[in-house]
Amino acid sequence: MDAPTQQRAFSVGLTGGIGCGKSTVADLFAELGASIVDTDVIAHGLTAPHGPAMPAILAEFGPDFATPEGALDRARMRALVFSDATARARLEAILHPRIRDATAAAAAIATGPYVIYVVPLLIESGTWRERVSRVLAIDCSEDTQVRRVMQRSGLSADAVRAIMAAQVTRQQRLASADDVIDNEDNERGIEALRPQVVRLHERYLALSV
Repeated sequence: MDAPTQQRAFSVGLTGGIGCGKSTVADLFAELGASIVDTDVIAHGLTAPHGPAMPAILAEFGPDFATPEGALDRARMRALVFSDATARARLEAILHPRIRDATAAAAAIATGPYVIYVVPLLIESGTWRERVSRVLAIDCSEDTQVRRVMQRSGLSADAVRAIMAAQVTRQQRLASADDVIDNEDNERGIEALRPQVVRLHERYLALSV
């Protein structure tokens, strides 16, 4: 996913594999005053019922890829793009420029001391790493990823692992990160995350001056 052409002086790219808890961590940073720009939220808005990207998607892929409400049929599209790299590229050609523009617009009106860009495929994109000041990876074991996604989405273990296989490995993500938050503690949940977020928020505040 392409990055916006302009960034603030200090920004953080937050990433992690599916089920690692990116949104939960982003919410904790937001509570502390950071501005959050979530590319997944932007993408969902573009493909919501009658969203701005839907005419182009339906023109490219056909009406079968819309739900009765006019949103993107995510299950059908997921099945297609995971089996057909050309289809993935066609979808990305539609979505990525729109996501880039919306991301830049959101960052331009951000009021926090720094911006956190939530980008699931930050490492995979090859462009974001050079455009943010630091990369923050949310980490947990692969087994935990699978269990969480199955619980929240109803996908099978094989389906979750297929999604994970399209992402960089846990080791690659950690090697590319400047900072890491451990989200393995299922019992304590947010209370295990909060002190880690507070420490990093204080560091980012110092770096953003």
